[in-house]
Amino acid sequence: METIRELQGRMSASARAARHMLNEKGSQKWTALDQAVFDQLVNQADRAELLLEQMRADKGSPVAQWAGQRNELEQFIRNGTPALRTGAGARNAMSTTTPAEGGYTVGQLVAADMVSMLKGYGWMREVADQVTTTTGEDLNYPSSDGTAEVGELLAQNAAASSLDISFAARGLNTSKVGSKVFAVPVELLQDAAIDVVALIMQRSVERIGRTQNQLFTTGTGTGQPIGLVTASAVGKTGTAGQTATIIYDDLVDLADSVDDAHTGMPSRHASLPEAVPGWMFSQTMRKVIRKLKDADGRPIWTPSMAGERPQLLDYPVYINNDMPAPAASAKSLAFGNLRKYMIRDALRVTLMRFDDSGFAMAGKVGFLAHARAGGNLLDTSAVKTYQHSAS
Repeated sequence: METIRELQGRMSASARAARHMLNEKGSQKWTALDQAVFDQLVNQADRAELLLEQMRADKGSPVAQWAGQRNELEQFIRNGTPALRTGAGARNAMSTTTPAEGGYTVGQLVAADMVSMLKGYGWMREVADQVTTTTGEDLNYPSSDGTAEVGELLAQNAAASSLDISFAARGLNTSKVGSKVFAVPVELLQDAAIDVVALIMQRSVERIGRTQNQLFTTGTGTGQPIGLVTASAVGKTGTAGQTATIIYDDLVDLADSVDDAHTGMPSRHASLPEAVPGWMFSQTMRKVIRKLKDADGRPIWTPSMAGERPQLLDYPVYINNDMPAPAASAKSLAFGNLRKYMIRDALRVTLMRFDDSGFAMAGKVGFLAHARAGGNLLDTSAVKTYQHSAS
């Protein structure tokens, strides 16, 4: 069953595509194919809208529950006094430390909206695998490297040998990331035309998303996610003097330090996980690499085409400005199956509202959002890094 956000997204995408088609065709004569495509888009939007309306009519449906939770959250944001609910509803738990500080645990259906927004935010989330859990308790996620496992050719009536799968447990414990306190003018909260829930969520997602991306990239794993760079083994170390540079041969060595089964093994079966092979580095490192040339003096960087990513040694490049900049002993490049990095989100979102005199005198209300997430590289053989020389 599709989620509320998925249905809304499908309805909006189909409607936008239909409008775009109308604008693009203009006064041109429509073919039978044009009409068929347009009708299909309109029908898709209508079906999604109808399904949403049917779900809203059922008071026990996820949509009705989501609407109730969202209304309570809006009341808390605007007035600071949400109605208390039981079961799936959100819970109001006033802080015991500051009288003017209200803590609100967002209902899971509405929290899922914020988590969904976070899942589309940041360079690491663009390539990583992602999983969502209802709570933020500690979790060990099973992983297994099967690149060295092979089957066998059997003669007639020959007995099969055994080869057990080797599993490892990788920690995916969540850490709390806050948005820092931000102020919103009272006039905005009082304006019924303003979607204050979307306003608060968007600002929170931007701040939390930036911090999470940095942690997913270089987090230490101590009280925070284990970043991709931290968890990856070094596949190539630069020679002495390469504290801020890299040479063509180093890129080749780094790429070939990762088993091709992680990056190039073809598979057309839908149930098998899709690999995301490629490079990840910052704009600073991109500036260095774009100046490299092969033995014949040709640039090794392949510019991006429309709808495609730039290529380096026939693999796509993902720019992540939280990757370390070139420096002594820095791991400034990562290469491999980036999908092997797993991000875990918990449907545990809290929102604090501040009404103390400091905000009131300025005609504002303060807000602070918290979200919980974790990250780890499930297979350390799938991604390798380039490390600059120490001197």
